[in-house]
Amino acid sequence: MTDSLNKADSAQASAEDGAGNLPEFSVSEISQAVKRTLEQRFDRVRVRGEISGFKRAASGHLYMALKDDKAVLDAVCWRGVAGRLGLQPEDGMEVVAVGRVTSYPGRSKYQIVIESLELAGEGALLKLLEDRRRKLAAEGLFDEARKKPLPFLPEVIGVVTSPTGAVIRDILHRLRDRFPRRVLVWPVLVQGEGAAEQVAAAIAGFNALDGTAGLPRPDLLIVARGGGSLEDLWAFNEDVVVRAAAASAIPLISAVGHETDTTLIDYAADRRAPTPTAAAEIAVPLRRDLLANVTDLERRMLAGAGRLLDERRTLVEGLGRGLPEPQRILEELSQRLDDRAERLGNALRGLLRDRAATLARLAAGLPHPRQQLAFARERLDGESRRLLRAGPQIPIEPGRHLETLARVLDSVSHKKVLARGFALVHGPAGVIMRREGLAAGTALELEFADGKTPAVAGGGTPVKAPKASSPKGSPPSPNNPQGTLL
Repeated sequence: MTDSLNKADSAQASAEDGAGNLPEFSVSEISQAVKRTLEQRFDRVRVRGEISGFKRAASGHLYMALKDDKAVLDAVCWRGVAGRLGLQPEDGMEVVAVGRVTSYPGRSKYQIVIESLELAGEGALLKLLEDRRRKLAAEGLFDEARKKPLPFLPEVIGVVTSPTGAVIRDILHRLRDRFPRRVLVWPVLVQGEGAAEQVAAAIAGFNALDGTAGLPRPDLLIVARGGGSLEDLWAFNEDVVVRAAAASAIPLISAVGHETDTTLIDYAADRRAPTPTAAAEIAVPLRRDLLANVTDLERRMLAGAGRLLDERRTLVEGLGRGLPEPQRILEELSQRLDDRAERLGNALRGLLRDRAATLARLAAGLPHPRQQLAFARERLDGESRRLLRAGPQIPIEPGRHLETLARVLDSVSHKKVLARGFALVHGPAGVIMRREGLAAGTALELEFADGKTPAVAGGGTPVKAPKASSPKGSPPSPNNPQGTLL
């Protein structure tokens, strides 16, 4: 290192003597010499400029450039320092960076290594605040439609604030005066590094409670902080706090700073209170006002009920005056009932008289039972006489009819036919009606009117016919030459 500096001094002296005596350097030597010169001359500096080309590498390091209207200075912030920065760098942000100037030999450029970063003045803060407000508003985080109504009388109130400041004491004192409620305090930093992350975590933590482990879920949240400068209240302008307030499912009151202070959480909250004390007044009603209101409502209700009863009583009395007296109505109805009962009795007796007259009239037209019996006896005597006269003729008529049937039966008998000269031919199988199938020599029997005689078909010796086994008849016997048919 000393050699490089000596060479550089020698080079300057040689330049005065002549170019022929200039020493020779390597690129690395020149780069290292420039690096040491910059670091020794600008070991710790404050640089003000506007951030441009900001990017976060995968390693966690931050790279950007600081510029003004005439020059640009590259800047780098190592990962360990980046986590401790008090603000989130963005393009267009005017900042004051504290660090050391060095060079990056790999690209022959110089840069500042940032050790801390802060906004350059209130004007830059206000510009950043306005830009961030517009961006979040464009995302719809401040829309009135997203805001939730506050509960009229919350049972449990969650407060996100510093546990050691006057804010929590003011809130508790005001709640105790107005309407005592149970209060859960989530202690957080309200200023400085890490404050925004703690406030956002507290809001999310209250929303994550489910009523177990002895911790009830709050019905209302209050995010509170006392007054201060814009820088002091900057944690409540951070993106992470605003998004946590907008995402809260529990209604949230923002009470940051004094009445004239405005932070971005005020836009995302469901209700803004000018002071922490005012937040307590918004959270709960005044107990004595409620008692007075309830008493007044009770008085008005009783008075209204009394007036309603008076009106109904007057109405009933007016309607009653238009109605007849019940005693008169009953008397009239009793008289009408007596009249109907009398008429009913008279009508019943008249009906009985009419029925009796009708019965007598019908009875007069009927013959006397004795007369009916006499008529029946005379009719019976006449029928008996006719029966006696017709009695001898009753057996004769059937006999005559039977004789007629016998004559008809005798006329169709085959005996009559045989008597006229015909004969009946009997074969082995019975009476022969046709000659077809009659073989010569078949034994026959001819029946005449006066008896039977054997014969042979075609002449010759009769062929002995097999003995018939017909169950319908039996062979003739000497006593019965014709046999039996059954």
